[in-house]
Amino acid sequence: MNLINKIKNHQTLELLEEANKITLAVHGDKITLERAIFLSWWCDKGDCAFCYMSAQKSKIKEPDKARRKVESVFAEAELTRRMGWNVEFLSGGYGSFDTREVKNIAQKIYSITGKPVWLNLGITNELEEYGNEIAGITGAVEVANPKLHKKICPSKSLEDIIEMLELAGDLGFKKSITIILGLGETPEDVKYMWDLIDGVGIDRVTFYSLNPHKDTIYENSPQPASLYYAGVVAATRIKFPTLEIITGTWLDNLANIGPLILAGANGLTKFPLFKMFGTRYGKRVEEEVLWAGRKLEGTFTDLEALQTGNIPDKNLEPFIKRYVDKCINKNLKKI
Repeated sequence: MNLINKIKNHQTLELLEEANKITLAVHGDKITLERAIFLSWWCDKGDCAFCYMSAQKSKIKEPDKARRKVESVFAEAELTRRMGWNVEFLSGGYGSFDTREVKNIAQKIYSITGKPVWLNLGITNELEEYGNEIAGITGAVEVANPKLHKKICPSKSLEDIIEMLELAGDLGFKKSITIILGLGETPEDVKYMWDLIDGVGIDRVTFYSLNPHKDTIYENSPQPASLYYAGVVAATRIKFPTLEIITGTWLDNLANIGPLILAGANGLTKFPLFKMFGTRYGKRVEEEVLWAGRKLEGTFTDLEALQTGNIPDKNLEPFIKRYVDKCINKNLKKI
């Protein structure tokens, strides 16, 4: 029976067993914690049907004020380094920062973490401007069924995303896509994603489950079933053994983590970091990794690690202190 039929016939446990064997054989038993660093809460397109930015666009009168201070971005990168996490990518809406600004931010983060940065900042034809500070380019595909994509993301054509990713490959950058499950796709639609991975030579996929946002058409939609989510990830792992897979989950769905690891996840993302670090929620993440038989790289609970490290720039000290104090004060309230 083919993989899509196994998803349709709810044979998730069978898929998990095979995917887990492949993952351990090819990738080993390490699980990373990934942090998407947002640069802005504004998007000048703002019409993706699921996105909270589409609900915010009409409310934001001064887009420049939705930009984060770069010192806050750099402070977050430093704390990510201290905790042993990866910067999954720099993210933000269209029209927030220009290419020169993004390049400067990426260079600074590279100097802080020692690792080049992935970008997930929309469709651009200015990739030639970037250099060694960039590891790869992410295309926010979200849903790969062409008809559904056109309906849900009308201003982000698949053709333009594919063209950008192909250019990225030509320039020597790695290529990634993001996929959101629960947008109305069917198990058969997995074939569109697989064709894209195969045809473009995708190195990494980040999966998310729908997070229904107020004032979007998905506001009252259910999140996808955990075993459907795990089944799609597992089938993708079986289909592409060497693919890097990052899976995102939300605070109310931490129980997804164990099944997603067994399904083939290499890393975990999409956590409200400074709300969770050092709390029972952070401990829950570590427990999920442990009980899936994996070894976590980095920490979600070690407050000492969070407070230990050089300040890469004295201008960042108050921003780093603000984040650290937020985590410490949250823990003091529990005593």
